[in-house]
Amino acid sequence: MTRAKPDALPVVRAADIEQHEVRPRWLVQALWARAGVGILGGAPKCCKSWLALELALSVTSNTSCLGELAVGDPGPALLYMAEDDAPVVKSRLAGICRHRGLLLAQQDLHLITAPVLRLDREQDQARLRQTVARHAPRLLVLDPFVRLHRIDENDAGQVSALLGYLRELQRAYDVAIVVVHHARKNGSAAQPGQSLRGSGDFFAWADSLLYVRRQREKLLLTVEHRAAPAPDPVALTLAGDDDDVHLERVTEDAQHDPTHGERDPRSLDRAILDALTVARQALPRAELRARLRIRNERLGEALTRLCASGAVQRLGDRWAVPDSHSHHP
Repeated sequence: MTRAKPDALPVVRAADIEQHEVRPRWLVQALWARAGVGILGGAPKCCKSWLALELALSVTSNTSCLGELAVGDPGPALLYMAEDDAPVVKSRLAGICRHRGLLLAQQDLHLITAPVLRLDREQDQARLRQTVARHAPRLLVLDPFVRLHRIDENDAGQVSALLGYLRELQRAYDVAIVVVHHARKNGSAAQPGQSLRGSGDFFAWADSLLYVRRQREKLLLTVEHRAAPAPDPVALTLAGDDDDVHLERVTEDAQHDPTHGERDPRSLDRAILDALTVARQALPRAELRARLRIRNERLGEALTRLCASGAVQRLGDRWAVPDSHSHHP
């Protein structure tokens, strides 16, 4: 019996390919590829989750990320934050909304509240697929990778299978996927993508990669893309008062300001006293921060010192030098 010859693979001349409408290249300009998969990596306590929330809120509200990076493909966002209780995530999102002048209730942003999600299990893969199909997010955030599985992160085969599932999910539902992942100890600062913990498949898999590391009092964000040039690193800081904490860019002026960064605490104390004296009225903490361009944590420490010494008084939610509180409106 003669075996039939297999059919040749389909081929088309490049010039004859049907042209589709060109879609936006970016989910967020220069930060994340549209419908791209990738990693948001860094050492513990480097505000990776904060950056993921900033990114998600930008996409769902169509407002600039980090104050200046435009959203190219806005839409719903879906989050799985395995290490933070839902009320904590809501509080953080509400604070970012207040900083941007938004209402959280108006945002198409949803949290997956399942206590456990193991993407190395077929049942949980099917559940996540169904959830993405139902909510049709433009962005899916999974934070952190270590809580999503029980595989060996150093085993390329196991890691590749799990990442392959996420790639299939991305293609099937045209969704960008951000996976928050830890860096290995003593990782290379020169090659952030190679500093991710576990298999090298993470770096090979990513369309976009954000890497955050701490540099003294600020954070340094490095960005890499598979199909676009890498922008310059961005300096960030966690800013705001208790009710509007958010990540913001540290400008060149702020980095070189004499009150910014590591300084003698006495110099900062004098700068606060000078600002209050010149103002001739009590000032809210947010305005002091804006005038002095310092981190909220450092300002709080300085105000505590000054109050203890009697150099500054607290008047409700404002601060004043003792001889200026009479000017408080």
